[in-house]
Amino acid sequence: MTTAIHVPPTWPASTRRRVLDAAIALFGQYSFAGTSLQMIADDLALTKAAIYYHFRTRDDLLLALMAPIFTEIADVVDAAEKKKRVQVRTETMLIGYAGIVVRHRALAAITTFDPSVRAVLREQPDWSVLIDRQLALLAGADRGEHGRLDATIVLTGLAAAASAAPQDLDGERLRLHLIDAGRRILGLPAITR
Repeated sequence: MTTAIHVPPTWPASTRRRVLDAAIALFGQYSFAGTSLQMIADDLALTKAAIYYHFRTRDDLLLALMAPIFTEIADVVDAAEKKKRVQVRTETMLIGYAGIVVRHRALAAITTFDPSVRAVLREQPDWSVLIDRQLALLAGADRGEHGRLDATIVLTGLAAAASAAPQDLDGERLRLHLIDAGRRILGLPAITR
């Protein structure tokens, strides 16, 4: 015989946000694989049932964390793919991606350094397609192994650099620095400011 879990009919919206924020912090500290839903509940002084009300599994929680980034990246990819010239497509992708990793530094670290997160995301067909589209845009005209390798370096390198940057570093300065570094790796001409 199973016992139904009683959950209040309406949890405050802030509870969901608190769960997501705690998850980011704990994933960063203990890794995705090393963080249980119980640990998140304990961190917030909630019951596990309160976590289950919002997220049935840890994977569901991760995908909820990543959903806004997925949308932002998809928007940048769509905009870049509409550009006529290869270099402009590459630059649009680079500039957009740099902005995203700066806005989402903590998640950038988790997706870059945590293999268990990458494994979950790889199982999501939409994520795999989106990553391939990003790589194609960043590889530009060089669709060979060197182009894909440089594109991979930019995707992972910019995310890693953003997550490791001092938190007090101005976001705009960081974004411009990441764009400059990405341009050098991709062989794009420097922009004079």
